[in-house]
Amino acid sequence: MSLRALSDAVNFSYGHLSKVERGQKNASVDLAQRCDHELSAGGALRALVRTKPPGKPPISVGPAEGGVPWTAPRHSAGGTYGLLPADQAVQAVQVMPGQPDSQSVQLTWCMTSAPVGSAEAARALGHFRRLYAECRSLGQTLGPLAVREILTSSIDSLRGIAGSARPADRAAALRLAARFAEYAGWMAQEAGDENGALGWNGRAAALADAAADTDFVAYTLIRRAEMALYREDAHAVVALARRADAQARGVRVRGLAAQREAQGHALMGDDAACLNALGRAADLMAEERAGETDGAVAAAAGDPVPGSAHLAGPAEFVSGWCMHDLGRPADAVDVLAGGLEAIPAEAGRARARYGARLMLALAESGELAEACAMTEAVTSSVVLLDSATIRADLRRLNHALNRWPRHSDARQASRHIAAALHTGAYVRGHAPSPLNCPLPRGR
Repeated sequence: MSLRALSDAVNFSYGHLSKVERGQKNASVDLAQRCDHELSAGGALRALVRTKPPGKPPISVGPAEGGVPWTAPRHSAGGTYGLLPADQAVQAVQVMPGQPDSQSVQLTWCMTSAPVGSAEAARALGHFRRLYAECRSLGQTLGPLAVREILTSSIDSLRGIAGSARPADRAAALRLAARFAEYAGWMAQEAGDENGALGWNGRAAALADAAADTDFVAYTLIRRAEMALYREDAHAVVALARRADAQARGVRVRGLAAQREAQGHALMGDDAACLNALGRAADLMAEERAGETDGAVAAAAGDPVPGSAHLAGPAEFVSGWCMHDLGRPADAVDVLAGGLEAIPAEAGRARARYGARLMLALAESGELAEACAMTEAVTSSVVLLDSATIRADLRRLNHALNRWPRHSDARQASRHIAAALHTGAYVRGHAPSPLNCPLPRGR
């Protein structure tokens, strides 16, 4: 294939490819993916491009660290937040009237040690299950800060109930606390706090393990694999997904593990392994829909089912993601097109994530006008949702749009993206928090 023909096939200019060929420019991940596919290189070109962010340790593929018990974090003098071990929390300096030099406020409390009866536990757990659903719904509309405090205090409360309840109710409370902790990890990841996300993930695994919930422990590995995916650490993605598959008993979690493994293989540029994993995932999910499943067992026990609750076609989203990362954006568009409208309007976060990935595939397949037409709707949602994962796709989209500097729609789309990428956190020196923002004044 001539360089001119390759330029037409991958939607990069002939001049840019010529400079890459002569070593005057480095190839981007997107270019390497496209060329790998067009030249049938089997991932060899993709492997030449370093993708791990410098200065960050790799995400561990070993057992998650459970750590020590924690308490709900609150305000500190520096405006920062974080998990505090219980033994440190009780020593925290309390801000009292007339003591302006106090260093921190740490709200702690203890649940009653009186036994909790089955009827009382059932009522309490019912309330917390509804609260969990409301938190996930709220997280689709507003940023992570809107639900963080609710999640952390709920986990504390459920741990307290577990400590006072009968064995069966104790296990149910711990299983539900594990789901709150996992969602807290997702919100931390969405806020761009990778360390916090990993910390909550480890605590979700520890809570699920204490409840003997093997499948949810395996699901926390799938979530860690997703964090590695955004780090573009393909080998960690595959290793964690395979660990989850080996540990899980139910077909739903094994199906989700196979989907994640497929994304890791796609990141490596391994078409055959990716398609094999997608096929296994489809078979497992079909088995789940057919009847006796871990999802049905979880629902019968009243536990929220692991995985996305808002994507109408999660398998299509994953397949489209894989096609894009395999350097096949036109195939990604074919898979993703039409799926956006199937996502409920109130699921703003899911719609924005899906839309950002579809826009990226459209732009890289040369359908620039279609990609730009979606930009304003997606970027306006990102400002409200404060999503680090969607911003990651928008950065890649912006990089793709820069290949058309004279295209008026591309320039306008880049302006919308720039506004969405500006969070103000760098100006203030720390992430915004509800306790160090000024209170609204009355009229």
